[in-house]
Amino acid sequence: MTLLEPRHNAPLAALIRAVSAEYGLTADKGFSVADPSLDRLSEVYRQQGAGYWVLEDDSGGLLGGAGLGPVAGCDGVCELQKMYLAASARGMGAGRRLALQVCQQARLLGYRYCYLETTALLPEALALYQKLGFEPCERLGNTGHNDCEIPLMLPLL
Repeated sequence: MTLLEPRHNAPLAALIRAVSAEYGLTADKGFSVADPSLDRLSEVYRQQGAGYWVLEDDSGGLLGGAGLGPVAGCDGVCELQKMYLAASARGMGAGRRLALQVCQQARLLGYRYCYLETTALLPEALALYQKLGFEPCERLGNTGHNDCEIPLMLPLL
């Protein structure tokens, strides 16, 4: 697992678009694929209180990634963001490793809670989040992901 670098921007954006299309997560519904910064995520995640980690295969191909950023107006709360996995990486613990990495780094950055928004259209992700201890909560901040109808929170203490 490595930190996101500029060389990952294009493959990561392509992965997010491919997985979004696979699950019917279209831009017109406010999913991550609509984010205007999708093609330059290495810049976005260099900001204070943020980070993004990627998984690569043995030949350097991108298998997935996940990030974190602060939730505006919610002191001590970060958001697990843009966690996507290639089909070839699913079902082998990669999502769990990414989510745990994000939570570990969030603790190191001083966050007390990890928030996320997901959708029932991603049943595998929802099951993972629940296994990790995320629980339903009220919607926080203004993420712009309006069709992610399931807000969840995990205490990091």
